[in-house]
Amino acid sequence: MATVWGSFRRWGVDNLKQHLPEILLEASRLLTLPDGSNRNIISLLDTADISQRSGRTRKEIDILALEQSIVPERYIRNMDALSMKDQITLLQSRVCIVGLGGLGGSVVETLARIGIGAMTVIDGDIFDESNLNRQVLSSEHNLSQTKTAAALEKILTVNSSILIQDYSEKMDEENAVHFLEHADIAVDCLDNIQARFILEKAAKKAGIPMVSAAVAGFSGQITAIFPEDRGLELVYGPEQSLSATRGAETTLGNLAFTVSLVASLECAEVVKILLNKDSDLRNQLLIVDLKEPTFERI
Repeated sequence: MATVWGSFRRWGVDNLKQHLPEILLEASRLLTLPDGSNRNIISLLDTADISQRSGRTRKEIDILALEQSIVPERYIRNMDALSMKDQITLLQSRVCIVGLGGLGGSVVETLARIGIGAMTVIDGDIFDESNLNRQVLSSEHNLSQTKTAAALEKILTVNSSILIQDYSEKMDEENAVHFLEHADIAVDCLDNIQARFILEKAAKKAGIPMVSAAVAGFSGQITAIFPEDRGLELVYGPEQSLSATRGAETTLGNLAFTVSLVASLECAEVVKILLNKDSDLRNQLLIVDLKEPTFERI
């Protein structure tokens, strides 16, 4: 930290922005990884200090560091599964998560940890005791709190550099497209089939892909839908012929471990799509049965 402060004094406040690359380099240190390789890293404390003094956001400082081949220490374990370019792409992405219950709570935390730079989170519900068995955002201390408030608190606790837009209201035909403004991808964490179709139509209108998942008992399913795909009608049949609006979880229950697994699969698909990697689940449905256990793709 003393080195960083020395850089600030040397260049002065007015010249900080043009000298940020040099300041970041001076603040970085060499870390030897378990495989014996070395990387330049920069600590959370230093990036926060540089952000405050330079007037740049924490996310901007993280991106600038990566552009100088300096890895923010919080993301060092993302390397080499992700490249520095990949990490920059994630930091520059906005993900819209609709539904903040079992799936949505796990998705929000996972994407915050991997380094998604901006999120829009949507849910009009509050927590009750029946959520405690599986919804990671719920606790005995926040019953009756809105799910968006809990999501906001969790995201900022995990990764305070993330930009968040939250809507504590139910998604419908009128507001769905507005919710997706500026989003690069939509994530369906809903428990209502009709609402899934509303989100799909909004995503197609916005021209962005959607990852959709559902959980019931020991089983779960996940698929990826792009604007030109038939999408949910291949899973549920035509929207106009739906005989039920609620999913199978109303009769089969929801188990925490199934929720966690399916949420992880959903996040993996989101990351792959954002990084322009091939989506193996486009026009396919992955069905998980943890009672057997089996994974089947149809």
